[in-house]
Amino acid sequence: MEILTALRDGDHRLTRRMAGWDSDWARQLLPPVEEAAEHTKLWWAAAVAMAAGGGWRGRKAAAAGIVSMAAAELLSNGVAKQLVERRRPPKEWIPHDDVEDRPDSSSFPSGHTAAAVAFTAAVAASWPWAGAACAVPAVLVAIERVHSGAHYPSDVAVGAAVGLTAAALVRVTPRLLIRH
Repeated sequence: MEILTALRDGDHRLTRRMAGWDSDWARQLLPPVEEAAEHTKLWWAAAVAMAAGGGWRGRKAAAAGIVSMAAAELLSNGVAKQLVERRRPPKEWIPHDDVEDRPDSSSFPSGHTAAAVAFTAAVAASWPWAGAACAVPAVLVAIERVHSGAHYPSDVAVGAAVGLTAAALVRVTPRLLIRH
């Protein structure tokens, strides 16, 4: 139990530190990242750009990214959030206005992060250069989720794990189906 208490306390301290991060960089960059990530608009736009300009490789990467993103959202929002009820970080910990614009659902895990990581990991497997380009906004989405007070860092870490799992499942499923 001491380990769990230490992890929870560290998670809370890191949340307060990240949410209280006051810099011009954070104030200017993170709100547009949040807006772009809402309803997976950012990832749909990336998929369209890859499919339109990347030839066969771009279409393959875009399709893999979209399917992986959908799987991650199903796993995080449709399954995990229904099984684990976790309150969002307390509003008192968030010293900026972003705290008023938080979802009412469970904070565990971060569905935004799951979608971002799933899309990025799937794209990287098909087209490494495009995956590297997608990694930058995926990391910014993860940072923004904690900075805005929508999630604890552990929610984001588990969301990333869900995203990686979804991308791996999408990648191996066709091979498994062909074998059977």
